[in-house]
Amino acid sequence: MRIIFRRIADYIRECDKLLYILCIVTTLFGCVMVLSTTYNYYDQSFSQFITQAAALGLGLFVMIVISNFDYRNFSKFWFLIALLGIVPVILTFFIGFAPGNTDDKAWIMLPGNISFQPSELLKVCFVITFGYHCHILGDKIKKFFHIILLCIHGAIPVLLIHTQGDDGTALVFAIMFVVMMFTAGVPLRYFIIAIILVVAALPFIYLFVMNDDQQARINALFFGTETDYLSTLYQQWRGRVAMANGGVFGQGLFRGTLTQSGGIPYAYNDFIFTSIGEELGLFGCLLALGLLFAICFRILRIGFNSQSKLGLVICSGIFAMLLSQTVINIGMCLWLLPVIGVALPFFSAGGTSLACTYLGLAVVMSVHMHRETTQTFLRKRRFTTVE
Repeated sequence: MRIIFRRIADYIRECDKLLYILCIVTTLFGCVMVLSTTYNYYDQSFSQFITQAAALGLGLFVMIVISNFDYRNFSKFWFLIALLGIVPVILTFFIGFAPGNTDDKAWIMLPGNISFQPSELLKVCFVITFGYHCHILGDKIKKFFHIILLCIHGAIPVLLIHTQGDDGTALVFAIMFVVMMFTAGVPLRYFIIAIILVVAALPFIYLFVMNDDQQARINALFFGTETDYLSTLYQQWRGRVAMANGGVFGQGLFRGTLTQSGGIPYAYNDFIFTSIGEELGLFGCLLALGLLFAICFRILRIGFNSQSKLGLVICSGIFAMLLSQTVINIGMCLWLLPVIGVALPFFSAGGTSLACTYLGLAVVMSVHMHRETTQTFLRKRRFTTVE
């Protein structure tokens, strides 16, 4: 028993306690908001809140367990990790189903009536496999041939998720890919060329890649009419009204006029930020953003302190995943971007999203626990001789 307590004490001493605190506080904040936005909407049901709380418990358990293993060792099994991420996504094309609030068959029903969204797991698997790909290339990463191979690697999840119909998540994958490439040391000239090509391809993407619904959302965002307010822009319009209702300190938890009446479509999910604005006001919004940005930059700091290119690239991938989702989601809620179905990390209702977010954080914690420094928990000590 003494050994167990000593190991626990060693773990607490060596882990990044600030990251744990930030994640737990942010998730509890999110759980309270999920309860507030769903309690009356689901006839005084605690089901969504219980799902979030269960995902938090599972996520913390996974985070503690996985962080004990050296990320440099399990990343060598990149092929198995790739299969773990890709196979479930492929299965959605055959046995996937679409929940009531979406047309995308991006979910799989597991035993026990548990729904699972494989794209969330694929994000973490992609970070590990792509990070390892960049790591093994070393200085070869600057060569054009290997950059093409990296682009093919990055295109696989983007195209899979696009074919699945979830372009919001596909965009998040694309941002993760770009940030990890930049962090890995790909020369800047390739990014400049890529930006020029993307800008030139925008008309083609708009006309031939985007569907009618996506084109309508973009048109309404810039050239919206009164009719659009009752159709394409309805969710964003109601969300903006809700945030205006909140003022500086909000109307109070469980008291938001539109939140509690169901006036914001799916306020517990993609538009939970507008519910925060209505019930907790500007103060609540700034608190939520402060916590999210603090987590993101703590992750980036762990990456820079890892003294390992693999650790840095992996941390930059998780950083890009959380930051891009945050920026896109807030942009949707503030009417700056079209609605593309991207959840707000730690806040939007969804057990799969929350649990897989903690899975990504577990890899980050592994980077921290196995950094190239003296570590009591791992029983690794480096000694230097002073001359």
